[in-house]
Amino acid sequence: MTEKDYRELLREGMDALRSGRTDIALQSLEKAHEQVDSPEIQSHLAFCIAKERRDYRRAESLCETAISEDPGSSAHYLNLGRILLLAGRKREAIRVFRDGLLHENNPFINDELKKLGTRRYPIISSLPREHGVNRILGKLLYRFRSKSR
Repeated sequence: MTEKDYRELLREGMDALRSGRTDIALQSLEKAHEQVDSPEIQSHLAFCIAKERRDYRRAESLCETAISEDPGSSAHYLNLGRILLLAGRKREAIRVFRDGLLHENNPFINDELKKLGTRRYPIISSLPREHGVNRILGKLLYRFRSKSR
């Protein structure tokens, strides 16, 4: 049996990613990465590593390398943003998603931003969003609005 070509491995990995099978995608993309070190493979492999192995540092590093080698591809920003979300860094993820949209309009990035939702302005705009007064007033107003419906 002959060893699979990296393009075939990449295709298998991408098909598995689209169907949500990151475990299978990880195996295919690792084999493809051994053969060819391309930004596309690095980026998708990084997401699989974050999702399956929870190795966020390595995943983030791989994805940032892909971005530095191919900064015009919004897919790299999508993967980095998803990695940051998995790591619990929502604010940074939103910034990365928005940076990706500056390079090209990616419907998957738009979907991720829609899932995250939009935030309302702080109740007292002169105070930061994280200030205790804004947080307490925001929670109270949210409860009041949801009970009045």
